[in-house]
Amino acid sequence: MARSRGEKEDAEKHTGLLKLVQVLSSLVIFVAGIIIGLTTSTHMNNYFASQTELFFSANHATASVASPEKNCTPCEKVDCFSMDTFLYPRNATHGMSDVELLWRASMVPRKRGYPFTRVPKVAFMFLTRGPLPMLPLWEKFFDGQERHLYTVYVHALPGYKLNVSSTSPFYGRQIPSQKVAWGTVQLVDAERRLLANALLDFSNERFVLLSESCIPVYNFPTVYKYLTGSDHSFVESYDDPSRYGRGRYSRSMLPYIRLHQWRKGSQWFEMTRNLAAYIVSDTKYYSLFEKYCKPACYPDEHYIPTYLNMFHGSKNSNRSVTWVDWSLGGPHPATFRKSNITEDFIRAIRNNATRCWYNSGKTSLCYLFARKFDPSALVPLLNLSLTVMEF
Repeated sequence: MARSRGEKEDAEKHTGLLKLVQVLSSLVIFVAGIIIGLTTSTHMNNYFASQTELFFSANHATASVASPEKNCTPCEKVDCFSMDTFLYPRNATHGMSDVELLWRASMVPRKRGYPFTRVPKVAFMFLTRGPLPMLPLWEKFFDGQERHLYTVYVHALPGYKLNVSSTSPFYGRQIPSQKVAWGTVQLVDAERRLLANALLDFSNERFVLLSESCIPVYNFPTVYKYLTGSDHSFVESYDDPSRYGRGRYSRSMLPYIRLHQWRKGSQWFEMTRNLAAYIVSDTKYYSLFEKYCKPACYPDEHYIPTYLNMFHGSKNSNRSVTWVDWSLGGPHPATFRKSNITEDFIRAIRNNATRCWYNSGKTSLCYLFARKFDPSALVPLLNLSLTVMEF
């Protein structure tokens, strides 16, 4: 039945009202969305602003601790977290675990060149149980030398505190350490820990491992020139067919390490930054030594010599720059006491009769350091330091 005219008009009005309601609803939702968005944006901006403030405040605090001589004002917050702080750690102490430390130290710049004037430094790394009886001799060795040419690192047993004056080059140079037992992989851990700490300073170019019984037999300028001028590292690495060499090899290391690759050498090494970075980055071969080179194997005598022989032999001289006397036989070298220290004795170490290779030629200057010296030898060594050793 046909609708009346009034019914049609009522229907049209109803439809119009529905459309108006829809338009108004959409408008309300749109306006509400704008308000919510503006409110959220304001909160987010405030949040990120506060987080940014916290970030720079934290860096400001870190930089202030790392660089106490620079007192930053609020307008210099970004500048406090500077390249200088990153390149030159002010203190040897830190809160990193070994895993974090090795990861941090393994970072190598991919970009050639440096955005700063880099003067190569020699890192003197002392691995000791406790006191350094030859400390006065080493302080005399460093006396008067520019601090930008060397750094010192000391790894002692946990709990030991090295007591030196604030003017000593050893002041504040103790690194976080762990327990070390002779003949175990813990010695390798300590070596890698020292290397990793020294790698944090981007100017360290040469790394020499020393013990508490080591002494320098030449003055600092001679040692510095010799090491920074060398094309090779000085890590003793040789094939020993006896039971003290190949006899320590474990077939469980196959197929990654084979018997013909196995090497032996002195623990007291010297190496370049490039090789040090490889050593702290290695996990695969270190894990094999950790698992299969038990105390009778002496991992400190085999891990680095074997690893370098396998991958970086051309960069190594296969000799040590630390003299030692094994003529007595046995597991330990000869120890030298007060009665042994004479001018002729020191000169014999300095002027090697057999000569050795240095870069492309032979030289009689083969050893820069010597061990093993008893504390009683300190006084006569100090007396000879001005004459024979020319400190």
